[in-house]
Amino acid sequence: MSNKENTDQPKMRELREFVSQYSFEKGHLLPALLDIQTTYGYVSKDAMEALARQFRTSTALIYGAITFYSDIRTEPPPDREIVWCSGPACRIYGGERIRQAIEHTLKLSLESQSADGRYGFQLGQCNGTCSQAPQIWVDGEVRGKLSVSDAIRIARDMKEGD
Repeated sequence: MSNKENTDQPKMRELREFVSQYSFEKGHLLPALLDIQTTYGYVSKDAMEALARQFRTSTALIYGAITFYSDIRTEPPPDREIVWCSGPACRIYGGERIRQAIEHTLKLSLESQSADGRYGFQLGQCNGTCSQAPQIWVDGEVRGKLSVSDAIRIARDMKEGD
């Protein structure tokens, strides 16, 4: 057995124990996915396999559910993150220019992260704080009523590690 297999075994055991608290009944998959993401930061392939066993289904069905929900990750999250609000108010008040400025500054497209995992840029849905449009969320904190220059400064600071 290789070292990788040795380190993966306890992880799979831990994941199986974690998912064993969920019933395989309909309606329990989404809470399980969200709890795994909250605990581990994302839903790994190993977690998908453990869920498939627990819910008596295929890994493909688990993956299909994951890809339906844009907030569930299948890769480790970046250290820092900008989430761009794609809601109507943000778009009306210049959100597209904000998105373009961030993409240009970070050299990333939406739904991606830097190769080193230090920062990422994600698509977000309206959170109802439209009075702050256009807005982004930086590490979960709303930054609203942004100008393009504000967005460039925020993205540059994140890229430079500030």
